Amino acid sequence: MLNNPTILFVQFMNGLSFGLTLFIIAAGLTLILGVLRVLNFAHGAFFMIGGYVTFSLVNWLPASFPGAFWLSVIGAAIVLGAMAWVIERTMLRRLYDRDHLPQLLFTFALVLLAEDLVKVAWGTSVLSVSFPPGFKKAVDLGISYYPSYRLFLCVIGTVIAVALWYVVNRTRMGRLVRAATQDREMLESLGINVGRIYMMVFVAGVALAGLGGGLAAPATSLTVGMDAEIIVQCFIIVIIGGMGSLPGAFLGALILGQLNAFGVMLVPAFELVLIYLMMVAVLMFRPWGLLGHKEVQ
Repeated sequence: MLNNPTILFVQFMNGLSFGLTLFIIAAGLTLILGVLRVLNFAHGAFFMIGGYVTFSLVNWLPASFPGAFWLSVIGAAIVLGAMAWVIERTMLRRLYDRDHLPQLLFTFALVLLAEDLVKVAWGTSVLSVSFPPGFKKAVDLGISYYPSYRLFLCVIGTVIAVALWYVVNRTRMGRLVRAATQDREMLESLGINVGRIYMMVFVAGVALAGLGGGLAAPATSLTVGMDAEIIVQCFIIVIIGGMGSLPGAFLGALILGQLNAFGVMLVPAFELVLIYLMMVAVLMFRPWGLLGHKEVQ
């Protein structure tokens, strides 16, 4: 098996596709954790709702409507962003100055509410979304054929990573976000509305989760409770890469994706163990993450 370059290439691409899809979701969690300092356990639930909203919009739009799937994915991100705006404005902003425990309890309550919402609105049956037109075939990459939609996930994940890096490092809003992360009081003394920045970051982070849910819908099955696995994987990515580091989240997602792909192939019984061993190794030797920064008290 290891001597077959075609199998190794396909597994590498599977890991790349899976990792970059996870990055889209984990990037939102990284932004919220890095700027708001909120451990958002509901992030996986937002991903799940994004997938279900995409399913509903795809079935609501006429089958002959051009770009129905893509509009549905964008619609899911908008719906989740609007939901995040309501949550932040009415509840979450009251917890910014509290300890982590109230934040954890609040986001865990959101998880329970989200699961009940999904059961009421969509039931408990397993649902699926068809691949968009033009992405139902495989592409010849020379070494092997590979599904075109998974290849698209690799491309869109990279594009989103570059776009986020540019916004955070090359725009005025990105500078304000980084400043709010480092010294909120100083930024407020300069007349900047930090509360608005926090709101925009939370909305953007949740919208990314919804976008990831919509994009992942054709490649997975929509089931109640699918948020539990995704939130664990996202937190592992954040821990490996570094708290609040977008480049770290990108690197962590790539590592987790390859561990998942090759672990399933080589040691299927211990595939999950490899991921947790990687996380433990990082915590032991570099607890602030591979690309994170050690906080100075």
